[in-house]
Amino acid sequence: MEETFLEKAWDDLLSQEPDRIESRFTSLDEKSKRVVIEHLNKMVSESGWHPAQIESAQKALEVLSKSGN
Repeated sequence: MEETFLEKAWDDLLSQEPDRIESRFTSLDEKSKRVVIEHLNKMVSESGWHPAQIESAQKALEVLSKSGN
């Protein structure tokens, strides 16, 4: 059950769809929000990620920074 939740959460966060990104992010508790932001930052700054993953992570960070999250 937790694995399915996490998979769906990351699907939303990396969807490149602002509404899905914001909705999922705001549904998280503060600790989870910090973990997500840290992970997205790693995805855009560390090597080894697929270019599409980097693009999706960058989009999520842009959406979240514009929405004040």
